[in-house]
Order: sequence, then structure tokens, then C-alpha cells
Amino acid sequence: MSTLVSKAEDFATSKLTSNGGVKYLYHNLRHTQRVVESILELIEGEKVEDKSAEQLLVAAWFHDLGYMVSYNDHEEHSCEFAKEFLTKNDCSSTLIKSVCSLIMATVSDYEPKNNLEKIMRDADSSHFSVKSFMAISELLREELASIGRQKYSIADWTEENIRLLRTKHRFYTQYALDNWQEGKDKNIKRLIKAKKKNKDLIKKESLKAQFKGELPDRGIQTLYRVTLQNHLKLSDIADTKANILLSVNAIIISMALANLIPKLDNPSNDYLIYPTFIFIVFSVVSMVMSILATKPNVTSGQFTEEEVTSKKVNLLFFGNFHKMKLAEYEWAMAELIKDKDYIYSSLTKDLYFLGIVLERKYRLLRWTYTIFMTGMVLSVIVFAIALKFYGPERVLELPVMQP
Repeated sequence: MSTLVSKAEDFATSKLTSNGGVKYLYHNLRHTQRVVESILELIEGEKVEDKSAEQLLVAAWFHDLGYMVSYNDHEEHSCEFAKEFLTKNDCSSTLIKSVCSLIMATVSDYEPKNNLEKIMRDADSSHFSVKSFMAISELLREELASIGRQKYSIADWTEENIRLLRTKHRFYTQYALDNWQEGKDKNIKRLIKAKKKNKDLIKKESLKAQFKGELPDRGIQTLYRVTLQNHLKLSDIADTKANILLSVNAIIISMALANLIPKLDNPSNDYLIYPTFIFIVFSVVSMVMSILATKPNVTSGQFTEEEVTSKKVNLLFFGNFHKMKLAEYEWAMAELIKDKDYIYSSLTKDLYFLGIVLERKYRLLRWTYTIFMTGMVLSVIVFAIALKFYGPERVLELPVMQP
């Protein structure tokens, strides 16, 4: 790298990292460095001689410095920076003129007149061929919006990029055509795919906006969903508690029948009769109560057309339609979904009757646990009394009758 190019790099880097360049998300030092890297690649690919290569590199470092002055006509301002810098470094007027010509070759819609200008234009648009093109392009969109120049929607920006890459831009050098055109074509395909995705998203958002007023509020949906889930969880808990009691009492009765009842034939065990009787009776009652708590109610499973039109039947509960024909139920559901108030009413009825069922279950369970606890305590007390006053020791103490 020549001394002049090194000085140009230092000068441009200093300018582009000053406060004046902070607002630019795209036309910044990284963009300039990317153009310089592309220039170096094209110099090697196009076999450019050293003198011309020096001109290209100096022009690349200066081509966007004009943005520090104005967004409009920035190429001309870039030329002014280049002239001032090259004059201070005792460069010839021919070199200054060549560098400025290369900078002006980056003006939009300019048709290059020689190979060096072709290299300059291809290097300035080399990002069209890289994988990160979409991200780089998004920086330009945000830059235009941040400086108040143009605000594009994502869909409009995608459309603008497709138009640019398809109809307005082309690579000029043979090296770019051989090595960069394929990447550009891939980015066009990515843009077309993004365009289709944007259209689908816009259509979806449009439908959401169209039917937003007809759909229930999210808070109302959450209210019904959470309340129904809580009711079902409480119902599962009640059934689990009832099953526990059934299992425990079944084990108790089985053990009593297998181990305790056979011993009652012995007169010395008569004191166990009352505790055993109380123990088994309370266990049987607890089992019966547990079964009643989990026993399902049998419903008619049918509804009339009048009940549907008058919105009296809850179509969400299976017990109201399990005996109906499919066609009748489909008609009834079609009537339901037409009326938002009927939907709310059905959900409310579902919640209400679930609550009624839960109240019955928990009321029976409360009595079941009370009976089970009472039976256990009472059996132990009676057993203790019987053992104290009528146990085996008391039987042995009774006087034996002599004949």
C-alpha cells in the first residue's frame, strides 16, 4: 500500500468517526471499508496496474466523505475533500482530476466510461452479492428514516430493493459478473420470498383488524379459560380424595373380614364385637359416601329446537346432547357461534353448573371425612373401654361355678 493511500485512510477514518458521522447507520466507516475491500478484490481480479490502483483506493476512501456536509450532492462535497487533501500532499492535477472522476462515477444512474469507473461502481454496490445484504439494506432503510429523508415500510422497502436489483443495477466488470452475480441472484430470490411472507403477514393483520370487533376481548377469554381450568382441577382433586377414601376403607374392611371377624367365634373375644361392628359400619358408610361423591348424574342428553332458539340449553356440556344426532347438533352449534351473547351465556352456564357439581362433591366429601374420622376415634374408644372392662384378664378373674 502506497504512502498516499495510507494517509487517505487515516484522513477518511478520522472524518467518518467524528461526531458528524454518528447519525449515519449505513454511510459510515464500515461501508467505506467494505468498498475499499471490494476495490482491492477487483484490482487483483481485473489485473489493474499500480498507478490506477492507487487512484481507485484513494477515491474509495473519499467517495462518501461528502455525507459529513450534506446528504444531497455528497459526491461533489467528497471531491472537495479529496482535492484539498491531494493538494496538501503535492499531488498532480492529473491525479486529482482522476480521483474526482472516480468519485463522481458513484452518482446514481451514472454510466461508467472506462474500466476504472466500472470497478468503482461495482465496488460501491458489492454488498448486493453478500449473504448479509438483507441486514445491510435494513441499515440503509433505518438511516433514511432517522434523518427524515424517506420512511419506508418493510413491505415497500422489500419491493424497492427488488426493483433496484432487477431493473436498475448491474455489474460492469467481468470479475464481478463471474464472482458476484450469483450472490446477487440469490439475494433477489430472498427478497421475493420475503415479499410473499410480507403479503401473507399483511393479509393476516388485515383479517385480524377486520374481525377484532367481533371477537371477544382477550381479558374475557382469559377469564373463562382460567375459571374453567380451576373448576376442572378442583373436580379432579375431589375425585382423587374420594378414591383415597375408597381405597383406605376397602383395605380396612378386607383386613377386618380376614383377621378380626373369625376371632369373634371365641367367647374370650366377645369384647371385640362392638368395636369391630362400629369400625366396619363407619367404614362402609364412608365408602358409600365416597361413591356418591364421584357418582355422575344421568341427564336426558337431548334438547329441542325451541331451547336452542330461546338460548336456554347449554350446548357445551356433553350431557345435554349425547343422545342427539350429529346433524341436529351441528345446526345447534351453528346457531350458537352466530351469537356472541349466546356463547357467553353458554360459558357462564357451564361455569355455574360445574360449580353446583363441585359444591355437591365437596359437601359429600366433607361429611365422608367427618364420618371416617368419627368412626376411627369412636372405634378406638369403644375398643379401649371393652378391653378395660371386658378384656381377657377380666374373663379370667370371674369365679368358676362349682357343680
